[in-house]
Amino acid sequence: MDKTIKLRVKKEIDNIDELKVLKLKGALIAKKYTEIIHIADENDDFYLNSFSSSPTHKKEAEDFILEYISNNNLTDTITLISTKN
Repeated sequence: MDKTIKLRVKKEIDNIDELKVLKLKGALIAKKYTEIIHIADENDDFYLNSFSSSPTHKKEAEDFILEYISNNNLTDTITLISTKN
């Protein structure tokens, strides 16, 4: 059974950070952690991005996301939301 990974992404960001967010999403797909990323409005300030990943890749995908956020100074822009599944 696939596991869901959720990201909270700030809506109001500059072009440089927007490009970094797009690169993260592209990398998640390129690394085959997922095939599609769903985007929904969470509220006026944030989008909720979610995708399914196989149970064997969930931890690896989360580690990749956290490292990407840290390496690209996106801690104020993207938050990995912990899920129990």
